[in-house]
Amino acid sequence: MESASGTATCSGILVPSVESSLLNRRSNIIWLRVRIGLLRRARFEVYYPINLPVQKKGGVCSIRQYRKEADSDFVEPIGKLRAICPNRFLQAGTIFKWVGETLLGTSFPIVLSQIRFFERPKRRASGAAPKPEDYEAVGRIDHVLVHPSRKPLDWCALEIQAVYFSGKRMLLDIERIRSHSGSALPFPTETRRPDYRSSGVKRLLPQLLLKVDQLRRWEKKMAVVVDGEFFRALGEMDEVPGNDLSSCDIVWFPMEFEESGSGAVLIQGTKHLTTLEKAREGLAGGRPVSKQTFEQRIRDKLIREHPDAAATLDLSQ
Repeated sequence: MESASGTATCSGILVPSVESSLLNRRSNIIWLRVRIGLLRRARFEVYYPINLPVQKKGGVCSIRQYRKEADSDFVEPIGKLRAICPNRFLQAGTIFKWVGETLLGTSFPIVLSQIRFFERPKRRASGAAPKPEDYEAVGRIDHVLVHPSRKPLDWCALEIQAVYFSGKRMLLDIERIRSHSGSALPFPTETRRPDYRSSGVKRLLPQLLLKVDQLRRWEKKMAVVVDGEFFRALGEMDEVPGNDLSSCDIVWFPMEFEESGSGAVLIQGTKHLTTLEKAREGLAGGRPVSKQTFEQRIRDKLIREHPDAAATLDLSQ
């Protein structure tokens, strides 16, 4: 039995659901568009209320595992979808409704995107008073949701994190489908895997450490949207007692994919309320050991690797 990660949805359409001849024709169209530069990023064509660009070449917006027997051409999709394009979460405004209901008490928040949050001064003449145009953005909030009628202004921040993957580019799947002559879906030949460490520790965690620390000084909440598989891959995070919204810094909104016909519909998972500190532990994938345990490991390593130096040190506890 072989298994590998490959394209799950392309431009919003489930690849395994498309008839082989249509899939081949579709891959040819995508390939030509990308090759001649007319469409660097394919667009969602189903389920979406607006024409949103997929941020990956060839329009691949999610991946999944496939498996097949060594002596068979039958390819079976297994497991759940993992979103690799952040715009995949914008389907039908589901996340905005859920976050709005939870944090603002409205199903119809006003959605503002890419608002400057961090900025730094540009170089200017020495001694000159800074003006608004003298600053440049170095960080933005993905989305800000605003209550449509509440006074004073009531809002929350929302960050979306898709999954990075380790391995060769997804456009190779389109090339393989394009040249495939069999009646079954071709098995992915490239070695890939979801890279939750890069997605979480290297990308999402620094964003939260910087942004949430400031937001909670303003007594504002951060909503974080990820797919369910991403959230389940995180380390354990203790939630605030009693799921008390006033005690948390971050509300996690894991989204699941429900496959239906030729597409996959976003549905709500189970929200989780945490502090920034507990989120850091979960994203890092572990908790710090005690000082006693850590120092014992220092002693052990000194004895193994630097026995002469260890002999002159007082390594008693």
